[in-house]
Amino acid sequence: MEKHHKQSSHDSDEKTTEFRPFSPAVTPHMRTFHLSWLNLFSCFFTTFSIPPLLPIIRDDLNLTAADIGTAGSASFAGSILSRLLMGPICDLVGPRKASGILSLITAPIILITSIASTPGEFIVVRFLVGFSLATFVANQYWMSSMFSGTVVGSANAFAAGWANTGAGVTQLLMPLIYSSILYFPHVSSSTAWRLSFIVPAVFQAITGILVLAFGHDNKNKKQNQNHPRTTPLDSVNPKESHKSALKVVFRGLGNYRGWILGLLYGFSFGVEMTTDNIIAEYFYDRFGVNLQSAGTIAACFGMTNFFSRPMGGFVSDKMGKRYGVRGRLWSLWIVQTVAGLLCVLLGRVNSLWSSIIVMCCFSVFVQAASGLIFGVVPFVSKRSLGVISGMTGSGGTIGAVVTQMLLFSGDKLSKQTSISLMGLMMILCTLPVTLIYFPQSGGIFCGPSADHDDDDDEEENYSLLE
Repeated sequence: MEKHHKQSSHDSDEKTTEFRPFSPAVTPHMRTFHLSWLNLFSCFFTTFSIPPLLPIIRDDLNLTAADIGTAGSASFAGSILSRLLMGPICDLVGPRKASGILSLITAPIILITSIASTPGEFIVVRFLVGFSLATFVANQYWMSSMFSGTVVGSANAFAAGWANTGAGVTQLLMPLIYSSILYFPHVSSSTAWRLSFIVPAVFQAITGILVLAFGHDNKNKKQNQNHPRTTPLDSVNPKESHKSALKVVFRGLGNYRGWILGLLYGFSFGVEMTTDNIIAEYFYDRFGVNLQSAGTIAACFGMTNFFSRPMGGFVSDKMGKRYGVRGRLWSLWIVQTVAGLLCVLLGRVNSLWSSIIVMCCFSVFVQAASGLIFGVVPFVSKRSLGVISGMTGSGGTIGAVVTQMLLFSGDKLSKQTSISLMGLMMILCTLPVTLIYFPQSGGIFCGPSADHDDDDDEEENYSLLE
């Protein structure tokens, strides 16, 4: 193993310049990649294990349309605060401990679903389960600290894309798990759906243990100077550590690029999560398909993440190598705008097969847009990478809450109308990408600054080079 590791190419920060997602987990970098995406996969599997069983759960708990909408918003709201906190926590203790411990803490929560008996209890459970999605921030932070700038877009996109397929796989498997349990004699429908949640809870706990046991943090000394998280907390004066942490946080919060990327992510990944929440029920109610068929259709939406989000990261890296950050920004704008147009169309088609085809095309573009966004994130701020990742990741969940509450809570609007309106919101909220500007690289409509001072601080130069 050591021999193989030495043969790998690394930059001065001990980040690997090679990314081979289909290679075995031999080197610490690739082992970390596989553990990270599998752990996040389990968190998506857990969080979205409830929606495919909603047609059964709503009848058992007498849930109204308003209850279901509120519960959907709660599941995203639970991860907003946790994602914001996860960034600074990664800066301080590292992504391995942050993601592993959070997975172990949140895994038992899904089991509480089995004892929910009222709409209020169901909403609380969905709120708490959503906390596990903060592991997404640790996932993206981890990849950015392990892979160099030339391949970081692909690494981020593959890790998140493969992980996000968990939201699709659970749409497929949970109805099958429910049906398998229901097959046993003397097992009622109410008991079967409750027992089904043992599977995602155990799965998430196992992946959390694997991350803690076999994960690897990049502890390069040079990188330690730029990332306070890698400095052992017991060797630092508590007051200095506190000041350093606050400095990291305020650097990130003061960077307008992070806020814009958070908005864009809210209407790419946020829209994706909202769609994961409503798509099975949408096909079940609108086209009259059965529970297993609705789950299979919904699974197609989530499982395209296996290639679509990685494709976004790949395009981002290719455009970055050829045109710099400007190429990454142009690609992001075009792909996310097309995704918005397809979302509008999804709400307008009226046949089952046309809806499935448009849904699949929409899923490819909206997920690729998410990959393109995190192809830009590592170039915003090296020192406050965790904060920027947290801001962007939280933007995704805030976008999901906004779209869920405005468009899918209650029954004032039909779901097809709400889906089309969501597409229009995507198109409009993608426009601020034109305001992002990097002094060294330029923006969508402007080239690099002519009077840029090459001796400026590295943080101000945003010098994570292509």
